[in-house]
Amino acid sequence: MSALPLDGGSSPETAPDALAGFTVGVTATRRREEFGALLERRGARVVSAPAIRLVPLAEDADLLAATRLGLEEPLDDVVVTTGVGFRGWMAAAEGWGLSADLTDHLSRARLLTRGPKARGAVRAAGLNDHWTPATESCQEVKEYLLAQDLRGRRIAVQQHGEPLAEFVADLRRAGAEVIEIPVYRWLPYRDISPLRRLITQTISGAVDAVAFTSAPAVNAMLGAARADGLEEALLAAFGGGVVAACVGPVTADPLTSRGVPTLQPDRSRLGALARVLARHLPEHGVTRLTAGGHRLEIRGHAVVVDGELRPLPPAPMAVLKRLADKPGHVVSRGDLRTVLPGSVARDSAEHAVEMAITRLRRALGAGGVVETVVKRGYRLACLYEAAL
Repeated sequence: MSALPLDGGSSPETAPDALAGFTVGVTATRRREEFGALLERRGARVVSAPAIRLVPLAEDADLLAATRLGLEEPLDDVVVTTGVGFRGWMAAAEGWGLSADLTDHLSRARLLTRGPKARGAVRAAGLNDHWTPATESCQEVKEYLLAQDLRGRRIAVQQHGEPLAEFVADLRRAGAEVIEIPVYRWLPYRDISPLRRLITQTISGAVDAVAFTSAPAVNAMLGAARADGLEEALLAAFGGGVVAACVGPVTADPLTSRGVPTLQPDRSRLGALARVLARHLPEHGVTRLTAGGHRLEIRGHAVVVDGELRPLPPAPMAVLKRLADKPGHVVSRGDLRTVLPGSVARDSAEHAVEMAITRLRRALGAGGVVETVVKRGYRLACLYEAAL
């Protein structure tokens, strides 16, 4: 067992124990080790389930054709949606011997960068950016352009893994000639079994949050759930007790458009996403109470007993959470049976509940917390304090 330190020198979101007892699913492919480490340093248990993979198109005929089309005449505007995509485009052009020509065209155009990463890539290439939206969204870039007279303007739009069909169509309706630059595309991860397991864990409540760093990852998870007939159950889980944490509004859009609440940081950065999770889960996912003279914090897959973190298996944790719903009140065996994970045969139901109670008492390592009320059920011997 590990003791949770009282780290007075750390802010709540950076304390080494902030996420202790919580499980976070990570769907990222790029920088997933870095992001996972940010969560683990705060005590989280991380479930890695890459949802997508990035496929560069450096040798793709469509990218070469689009680049040559863009170079036929001067460009008026270039929309740069991602830093990695812009760097890939420049690298591909260098491989084709078109680097100088592309750089010349870009230097004469207005470069509209969707966010700081795209802006940084533009500046690293020795080019000047014209404008970046505060929201880091393609929607604001589109509104910025549509507020101007676009008739006859040539606009190159760098895609970011998925076609920006509505974006492009609206610019064309406004009179612009639009050249789509397909620098890379997102495909489902080769092995989707970890993602399918994460979907099941999310629906069952075995994870406390799922973190998303791109909209394609959200769509990939929803698509995998849909293929298994679980999409509605997944959306219901996100609308219930499992937090859908998104790095920014663009990433969150596939969920928010379905009415699913999301948790987002103020800045679209991995560090900010880890910090907002480390603030939110302890504030909203912890039940604190005193039972049998012991201080308990029920959080995620563990309980902190008098400052010691004690992980619990799913069945004892489900029983403890149900007892904590009515602290001090008797909960019947039949009621407790309904919260046990998986299906329990009727003739073994009472035994399953008894085993869960026995394992719970053993894991708590503290006597007098769970009381047996003969012929009625079980209860926590506690004075309820707060559920935050």
